[in-house]
Amino acid sequence: MKDKFQNISDKIRELLKNSPIEDMENNINALIKNKCTDLGLVSREEFDVQTEVLRKTREKLEAMEKALAEYETKQSK
Repeated sequence: MKDKFQNISDKIRELLKNSPIEDMENNINALIKNKCTDLGLVSREEFDVQTEVLRKTREKLEAMEKALAEYETKQSK
């Protein structure tokens, strides 16, 4: 019985593979990606990269603020 279902499933996949449905799926995916770009949306990967850049920038800023505070303290003495 399992072989029959697998056989049917394989035939359906083969039919869909050679049909215009695959082209439609590719076109729809491209359309969605373009609209997301138009809306300024980014992928999760891009978001994660930018989050890491922001974290590193914050760390540098905090270090600079600390150094500036120490410098100002020394200068006021």
